[in-house]
This record gives sequence, structure tokens and C-alpha cells, in this order.
Amino acid sequence: MLRPITYSPAYTLVPTYECFNRCTYCNFRANPGEDRWLSTDQARQILTQLGQLTRDITKPAAPIEILLLSGEVHPRSPRRQAWFQRIYDLCALALELGFLPHTNAGPLQFEEMQALKQVNVSMGLMLEQLTPKLLETVHRHAPSKQPQTRLQQLAWAGQLGIPFTTGLLLGIGETAQDWQETLAAIASLHQRYGHIQEVILQPHQPGQQQPDLGQPCDDRTLLAAVKLAREQLPADITLQIPPNLVKDPTALIACLKTGASDLGGIGPWDEVNPDYAHHSLAQLRTLLRSHGFQLRPRLPVYPAYDEWLGGEVRSRVGVWRQWLRGEEGREGEEEKIE
Repeated sequence: MLRPITYSPAYTLVPTYECFNRCTYCNFRANPGEDRWLSTDQARQILTQLGQLTRDITKPAAPIEILLLSGEVHPRSPRRQAWFQRIYDLCALALELGFLPHTNAGPLQFEEMQALKQVNVSMGLMLEQLTPKLLETVHRHAPSKQPQTRLQQLAWAGQLGIPFTTGLLLGIGETAQDWQETLAAIASLHQRYGHIQEVILQPHQPGQQQPDLGQPCDDRTLLAAVKLAREQLPADITLQIPPNLVKDPTALIACLKTGASDLGGIGPWDEVNPDYAHHSLAQLRTLLRSHGFQLRPRLPVYPAYDEWLGGEVRSRVGVWRQWLRGEEGREGEEEKIE
């Protein structure tokens, strides 16, 4: 029996790359006022074309999840409301066209999260690391990377009943003790609210656009973090590893054997790490199968959280659950034939 490893067939929409933070490892941002925001008309054209693709799980270009990934407009900026409205409108559009939206747009206000819950199946925010010492190094020009600001976001998500994804960024100047403290904070919030569906362990890999190249996170460090996370986090929190950021395929397999079980969103490209292309699904399937694993698609909301959803969001998820059951049945038949 092959052990399932999941991934989310995804496409990323970026409302804007502009961001008032200047993290030294960022390959994503543009300066405030120097980026043209994605319009709803542009997004409609993109999503309409995606919706016309054949629903074939071997093709990452046919997504289920639409990840709304945005740079941050300052909370006191006169353009903040317009920025938030654009994100909301893009989520509503994705939902209207049959996709499942998941938003990660940096720290939001409680009322902003409350509104976005109506048009998202889940949301996310990386904690990265909670140690304040990074505010003197990689985060010294990144006001929204204040640890308490990010912890507050996770707490609000729990209070609002939002299925949530968070994670650690590894290799940015932290220690193993820092990992332990960050994981303990995640575990504590989940034990209180039960809302953390997955934790990403993301190894830093230098990209050409970042201001300070820094050092890459090696595979041994990643594996140590996976082991610690699986020991410290509750069993119902899934551990996610981005396979395009793992240098050696044997290291990826080691991470899966140690307790990771998800590969995250896989689509045409990685917006956050544009220098590191996603592997093809065929490559991943072959690699995983040779080690006793089976790659399976999933939704951006885990089944345990379906009852948390309401209205059109819940209805859309129900349609996709039915589709997944059909795909799993087809895969089971193929496995018997083999």
C-alpha cells in the first residue's frame, strides 16, 4: 500500500508586488507606488482561460486553488482600503468562476480577516521565526515582521474560525532553539483554537532579486527541522515541504519519511522563489512511487474544516470534494491493474 503525499493544484494571482517591508531575502517585492495593481478584468481573463483547461490532475496548469499572494500596503496608507477591496474582489471573482481562494497578504486587521472569511476557504501567514533578534538583521526594514503582530494574526484566525496555514522560514539567521520556540507558539495556538491545518517548513534558497544573497539552507538543516516539528506539533497538523527548494531528491524523501506529508501548491511557477521552478507532476510521481509514496491532489482546505465554512464557499468545496472522490477511485483502479 502506497502512503499518500498530497499537493494542491494551484495558480497564484498577485494583486500587487509593492510592499512597504524590505526583507533582505525577498525576491518578490516592488517599491510602493512602482507597481501596477492587477485589475479584476485582467484576473477574469486569466481565470476564465484556466477554467477552460481539462481537469487533468497530471497537469498543474489546471488549478483548484487560487492563491491570492500580495505585497503589503501600509496599514496607515490612504490606499490601504483600495488594496484590501481589490483582494476581496479578486477572491470573490475566483469563487464565482469555480475556484477555491486562499489569501496570504501579510498581517491584516481583524475586520479585514472577518470579511475575507466570506470569500476564502482558508488563509495563511508565515510566522517565519519569532526571535526578535532578526529585527536587527534580515527584518530590520520590515515593520510587519514584528513577532507579536504575526502571532496576533494567528490568534484572530482561530477566533474567527478560519482554517489557517503558517510556517517557518529556515536559514535566515535563526537557531534550532528559535525553531523550538516558534513551533511551541504554533502548537499552543492550535491547542486553543484547533485551526492550524498545516505548517510549512521553507528552506531559504538565495534568488537573484534579493538585496542580500545570504546563505542557502542545506538539506541536513531542513531534515532536522522536520524531525523537530513532527515531535513538537500536534499530529493533526500537516507538515509541508516545498520540493522545488530541496536540492537533493534523497533529502526530500528523507523529509517525507520523517513526517512531512504535503508538497504545497504546485502550479506554473513559484512567485516567491522565481529562480526555483516547480518540478513536473510526472517527475514527482515517479520519484515518490519509487519510494513507496503516492502523489495525490487535495483542496486548499482540509476535510476536517469543511464544517467551518458557510454559504457559497462551503458549496464550492462540496463540488470539489466530489471530484476528488472520483479521481481517487480512478487512481485506485489503476493501482489494482498495475
